[in-house]
Amino acid sequence: MKIAQIAPLAESVPPKLYGGTERIVSYLTEELVAKGHDVTLFASGDSVTDARLVACSDVALRLNPDVRDHLPHQVVMLEEIRRRAHEFDVLHFHIDLLHFPLIRDFADRTVTTLHGRLDLPDLKPFYRAFPDIPLVSISNDQRHPMPPVNWTGTVYHGLPANLLPFTEKPKGNYLAFLGRISPEKRPDRAIEIAARVGMPLKIAAKIDNADKAYWETVIEPMVRSHPNVEFIGEINEHQKADFLGNAGALLFPIDWPEPFGLVMIEAMACGTPVIAFGCGSVPEVIDNGASGIVVDSVTEAAENVEWALRMDRKKVRATFEKRFSAERMARDYLDIYRNLPGVRTKAAPLRRANGQDIDLQVVA
Repeated sequence: MKIAQIAPLAESVPPKLYGGTERIVSYLTEELVAKGHDVTLFASGDSVTDARLVACSDVALRLNPDVRDHLPHQVVMLEEIRRRAHEFDVLHFHIDLLHFPLIRDFADRTVTTLHGRLDLPDLKPFYRAFPDIPLVSISNDQRHPMPPVNWTGTVYHGLPANLLPFTEKPKGNYLAFLGRISPEKRPDRAIEIAARVGMPLKIAAKIDNADKAYWETVIEPMVRSHPNVEFIGEINEHQKADFLGNAGALLFPIDWPEPFGLVMIEAMACGTPVIAFGCGSVPEVIDNGASGIVVDSVTEAAENVEWALRMDRKKVRATFEKRFSAERMARDYLDIYRNLPGVRTKAAPLRRANGQDIDLQVVA
């Protein structure tokens, strides 16, 4: 199949540091290429891929000090996609909602994966206006706040099997927190859990400008007052394997409707069990007692740390391999692509008109 993947421009694909959506776009794109599909990636010019790259900005917009407004750059990318839409069997968007008015004529050959939270009130009138656009959720829980829309499936995220190595015997006797310093991620809960069980806690996290006040007034004072807590800051992919693999357990003490929670499966890939609060996608992602423990309070989390540390890390890794590989993710998306109403009725004639062969069958 000829597949277009359309990524956000804020970060590169894959991102240099934090960026869950761009990371997933990268894993999916590379797996589709490995399966023999003809993939074009619309992304920032500093992206790295085996697909055909269409550079829609010189570098990731967040890294360009001359860029103050992302919107004009995104609109330029959308115009390029509109102009070239006839070249592709399927166009897969990962950019939220900006493209919806532009894809009306070929919406039945598109998929839009919604990567963020959907419980914001401003979203309801928007999705009511576009009930026909094919959508994919990244967890079933993510769908709950939405009005009736055209869900084509739920596809859980996946990682390349060799991305994060399995660590059977972690070297560090510490708990880990990885992600963002923000009120909904609740690093304060992680600090309290570690303090209650008397274990070191290492926090590897990004601090967005919007969360600086929360860091300065809430979390930084807690870090200073707890000698067992070490704040590392933002880490890259190479550092992640060591950070997660050598932890006794990952703390995921969220307090919001998490759409997926990529860090949970990153920890599983290393064999590291996850202690997570049962919000959002957590009960779907964690196999309670096999890959982690789902809890409802700081007290319950602290009481279960010892159990988590005794969990069989081989079983944690096996759960990851069974449920959360990039290969499985790509298969799930290919099933959705092939079932789109416009793929067989419109993609084939378009391709033939362009003098191209059409083959929408399974590519191994």
